[in-house]
Amino acid sequence: MVWGVLEEMRIRSLGVIDDAVVELSPGFTAVTGETGAGKTMVVTSLGLLLGGRADPALVRIGAASAVVEGRISLPPGAPVAVRAEEAGAELDEGALLVSRTVSAEGRSRAHLGGRSVPVGLLAELADELVAVHGQTDQQGLLKPARQRGALDRYAGEAVSGPFAAYAEAYRGLRAVTTELDEITTRARERAQEADLLRFGLAEIEAVAPRAGEDEELAAEAERLGHAEALASAAALAHAALAGNPEDPESVDATTLVGGAGRALEAVRAHDPALAALADRAGEISILLADVAQELAGYADNLDADPLRLAAVEERRAALTQLTRKYGESVTAVLAWAEESAERLGELDGDDERIGELTAERDRLRDELSVLAQRLTDARVEAADRFAGAVTAELASLAMPHARVSFDIRQAEAADEASGVRVGGRWVAYGPSGVDEVELLLAPHPGAPPRPIAKGASGGELSRVMLAVEVVFAGVDPVPTYLFDEVDAGVGGKAAVEIGRRLAKLARTAQVVVVTHLPQVAAFADRQLLVEKTNDGSVTRSGVTVLEGEERVRELSRMLAGQEDSETARAHAEELLATARADV
Repeated sequence: MVWGVLEEMRIRSLGVIDDAVVELSPGFTAVTGETGAGKTMVVTSLGLLLGGRADPALVRIGAASAVVEGRISLPPGAPVAVRAEEAGAELDEGALLVSRTVSAEGRSRAHLGGRSVPVGLLAELADELVAVHGQTDQQGLLKPARQRGALDRYAGEAVSGPFAAYAEAYRGLRAVTTELDEITTRARERAQEADLLRFGLAEIEAVAPRAGEDEELAAEAERLGHAEALASAAALAHAALAGNPEDPESVDATTLVGGAGRALEAVRAHDPALAALADRAGEISILLADVAQELAGYADNLDADPLRLAAVEERRAALTQLTRKYGESVTAVLAWAEESAERLGELDGDDERIGELTAERDRLRDELSVLAQRLTDARVEAADRFAGAVTAELASLAMPHARVSFDIRQAEAADEASGVRVGGRWVAYGPSGVDEVELLLAPHPGAPPRPIAKGASGGELSRVMLAVEVVFAGVDPVPTYLFDEVDAGVGGKAAVEIGRRLAKLARTAQVVVVTHLPQVAAFADRQLLVEKTNDGSVTRSGVTVLEGEERVRELSRMLAGQEDSETARAHAEELLATARADV
């Protein structure tokens, strides 16, 4: 199902383009023009429109900003439409309007359906809308790591399932190995830490402090240090309240208050106010008697023993030694002891933990071996299918005798500790498995398969890459495919076959090709000509749809460099007739 078609783009102040509109066909659109005319700006514009990096150098000299606007038709319920509406975008009669602005200072803004959105959202939608294939993509696919990724993507669930299980086991093995290495390599440091903790705990245990004991002893020391003053003050206070037995003439507070109470009691019946005061005087008399009694008991119980004071100070000194090392108070010291005992338990359990981790590491390594083998088997099966499909495509691209294959191999591990056992061998492993994957090409019978980077000429490489991309289109389709100079280094019959294959692909998807080959352009449903004006810019009239005689003239120019050459015109008309008959 086609989920969207790019109908047109408007480009302003981008590179050599001043202001131009690119109208695209829902089928096969070819973009042509002389070298340097600005054809690749179509690719650049689409990249910006779909979240690509904003380069202020792209802004046309003298302009404040470059703007690219696009209109993408979407059927109801299309995933892109749903995602865009979730972001607040509104569709315009079934079409999604996208715009991107890049200022000369480097600032970038994106709009989707009339709403300002993060550029990252455009990039997210791009994965569902457009597949861009160009020379940069070809160079990337020459790298074995990219080829392994391409194979995995082609295989789909057959590889992604085992790969997910392998990745989870790999992460677990890495975590266990890291912890095991840390414990073993830091064994000396951990032993030293354990010794320090044992010494501290032994020192605290020898003193055996109680929570709050330091505060209690401080109060007792204060009392013992001032025992004589306290006893004297208590005796004087007691004499003032209860009288001095050695001085019968002395007057004390208890006697005076008692007399006041008796005087009021004698007349309380005559006035309620005095009755209330009599009651209060009685309460004072009782309170004074209680205080006097407690003062007498205090003086009797006051310990002025200098030996006790010395013992208290000695205990306080022992506690001070602890608080100086392990906490600001005895409570903090006890908390340190609790935490340290727990940590010491962990350190003393290193041997047991090492045993557990070693067993877990071996278990995970065995599991990884099984999963790695399963992943390799899935890749080998997918590689056979992928290589067969690409080989069949090459037959349609004038390479009938070429054969594509995959070399899937494993590197020997330096030692058992750094590898997993697969197929009876210890092999190196990584986050993507144990496989090294490389795409090979045998261009003709008898030729040994060689890596495509070394075994293919420029034209053959372009066709191999196109075949790979077309195979991807069958398993991972997107609405629009953009090919930038994918036919570089190709000519003659091979170019015709490339055009024919792109036209076939355009039956189920939108295809946009930037090309310099008339054999490819002839197969397009629509041909756009990009040309500069005399001042070196591409204006609104500089991107035109070619039809009839105009298209013949452009194909003639592409063939012979001469628009009015009768031979070139005849060849151009023949190309168009062949393409129409083929389609």
